[in-house]
Amino acid sequence: MMRGIQDPTRLVPLAFLVVVLVGTLLLMLPVARAGPGGAPLLTALFTATSAACVTGLIVVDTGSYWSPFGQVVILLLFQLGGFGIMTSATLLGMLISRRMRFRSRLIAQAETRSLALGDVTGILRLILRATLVVEAVTALVLILHLHLNHGEPWGEAAWHGLFHTVSAFNNAGFSTYQDSLMSFVGDPVMLLSIMLAAVIGGLGFPVLFELRHELRQPAGWSVHTKITLAGTVTLLVGGTVIMALYEWGNAATLGRLEPFDRLVNALLLSVMTRSTGFNSVEIGMLQPESLLASYGLMLIGGGSASTAGGIKVTTFVLLCLMARAEIRGQADTTAFNRRISAHAQRQAVTVALFAVLAVGIGTLLLLSVTDLRVRDALFEVISAAATVGLSTGVTAELSPAGQLLITALMFTGRVGTVTLATALALREHKVPFRYPEERPIIG
Repeated sequence: MMRGIQDPTRLVPLAFLVVVLVGTLLLMLPVARAGPGGAPLLTALFTATSAACVTGLIVVDTGSYWSPFGQVVILLLFQLGGFGIMTSATLLGMLISRRMRFRSRLIAQAETRSLALGDVTGILRLILRATLVVEAVTALVLILHLHLNHGEPWGEAAWHGLFHTVSAFNNAGFSTYQDSLMSFVGDPVMLLSIMLAAVIGGLGFPVLFELRHELRQPAGWSVHTKITLAGTVTLLVGGTVIMALYEWGNAATLGRLEPFDRLVNALLLSVMTRSTGFNSVEIGMLQPESLLASYGLMLIGGGSASTAGGIKVTTFVLLCLMARAEIRGQADTTAFNRRISAHAQRQAVTVALFAVLAVGIGTLLLLSVTDLRVRDALFEVISAAATVGLSTGVTAELSPAGQLLITALMFTGRVGTVTLATALALREHKVPFRYPEERPIIG
């Protein structure tokens, strides 16, 4: 029994579940709500799950519904979620004892998806340093900017700046402003600062760890780092081009802005749809082509072992490389002069297939319990399953059954890929025999 409990594939979901339940209880306290009485169970559960799973979907306005205590609880929840509960627990143990047992390393490995046990200690140290440095610098910029250029009192600017910094770096998407970042649609300093924190948080700590040691030696980077960086840049540029192309003349989104601000907000749309969840324009007013592109960007997400969600950039790029090899008739799938293992390819296909199935089944169920249009239901499901947090404006209108479904999708979307990828890696073994080969007709 103890062996089953210590299995990292079970500990990660269990740890997140405990955090969600504790967060729910705290948010139900009368002191957590700005108005009279405590929050209803479903509202508290939805908010705690969204925060701990760094999603950002909300059924009540964060800034007006929750008291300062409630907002602090939410901030702590998505900070813990961004760290990864097992990563946080291992860091605390390492700081106290300065030693890590093999079991602790294996647990941390499940959350970071790092298969090199010797690197885990360094990665965990980097998590702490990178988080503190990025959040401190970004918070300082935002606090000064909000006070000096927007006239907010120091206390108010400090809280708004800190909250949005932590939310951005952890790709949580929570905002203390009622309209998210729409009030800053013409403020490049605010938008670019938040975007930079989100991109750094979405690269993944193994990549940050490697860049820290070999920043000036790209030739020595691992294939994982090269794939993540190349895929991230391609998706950011491609997403920006698509958003600018279809929203440039849309008066309800970018069309009313100056050319430079249109580019900045097109970039923001590209970054935020990859998991962060802030918005500076009405998502429900996007053109159909932009929404379609958003489906894909949200499903792909960010880097492995990052605060972002989705199937991950490496999974998507690997699928593309597999397709390229098949089209060219090549026996091996290669990247940067390295052969990709067959096991990694099967993992990518499995993770992507499970994600598509989750989105399909989730959309079908949501349509069954609500009166949403297909496009809104699909957007909501992908946003929840990929832990993005964007919405076309229908989240607060969902029925109790719809809210419970989205809650379940947010939880499984956050821990599901971790558990699945880890389980597949740990179950790898060689079979002492092979069946006779036969080729079915494809296509």
